[in-house]
Amino acid sequence: ANPALIETMVPEIVRWQTPLAHMRRTAVEDFNLNGAEIKKGDKVVMWYISGNRDEEMIENADDFIIDRPRPRQHLSFGFGIHRCVGNRLAEMQLRIVWEEILARIERVDGWEHIDAALAKGRGIIAVTGHIGNWELGGAYVAARGVGIDAVVRGAANKLFEAYVTKTRTEAGVFVVHDKDAVRRTPRALRDNRLVALLADHDALGLASTFVPFFGRPAKTPRGPAVFALRFDTPMVFIAIVRQPSGRYAFLVEPVEITPTGDREHDVDAIVQRYTQLLEARVREYPEQYFWQHRRWRRQPPDTPPHLREP
Repeated sequence: ANPALIETMVPEIVRWQTPLAHMRRTAVEDFNLNGAEIKKGDKVVMWYISGNRDEEMIENADDFIIDRPRPRQHLSFGFGIHRCVGNRLAEMQLRIVWEEILARIERVDGWEHIDAALAKGRGIIAVTGHIGNWELGGAYVAARGVGIDAVVRGAANKLFEAYVTKTRTEAGVFVVHDKDAVRRTPRALRDNRLVALLADHDALGLASTFVPFFGRPAKTPRGPAVFALRFDTPMVFIAIVRQPSGRYAFLVEPVEITPTGDREHDVDAIVQRYTQLLEARVREYPEQYFWQHRRWRRQPPDTPPHLREP
């Protein structure tokens, strides 16, 4: 990891996820602002988040750049003599969070597979499951300076969803809802970012295939495999698992992709490979597999009785 990047990453997070989206004021006199007439007594709303996306003032304003030059050039807490002291407080809090994230990882195995994929310039598809602390894993990837998009499903509780999205964004993870994944993922891969997907979720309406999971056919998302084949993108399996010390190991394994010309066969083969890697980690850390849904609820009609849902 490169802790030196925290210095520029923290103000970039403040710019990207503006803590105060807008401020309302009352005009005390008539005024003309760029041709717009503002009368005394009018209510004026200043949208900070709009200013923080101004391409005339900030280069590549819509991109999250961890080592951005002049990262404090933003309006999140005002500007110049009007800058709020809360800006320094926010930066201090985020700095502590990031230093703690880096300190929580005691071992990293296989990071060279991520470096090798990035060197190809086609992005990375990262697959994981509900094992260990996947949220910490995303934050750690961002802390290492790798742009990361996390594809997620919407939650029924919108207040909780908003809180989780805010927390992930503040950790440097760009959140993509699954309904937007088809549009957003190609762009992320072109920008050489890591796209992370959980691949042990059996959900209605999700493109899936049946592969063995602990010997029983389990409906498993095929989206990661489809993206990897379509964009010729390397794939890795990542697990972030707690160690006896209370800290975590960040474990990376490559997922073999061998195109044969038969797209359906190739997709099923890739899904099988990353499911096997997940199963191996679950066998190694069974107490850390946090997935309490009915994993074998939906199965092919011809599934033998002894392989059906236990």
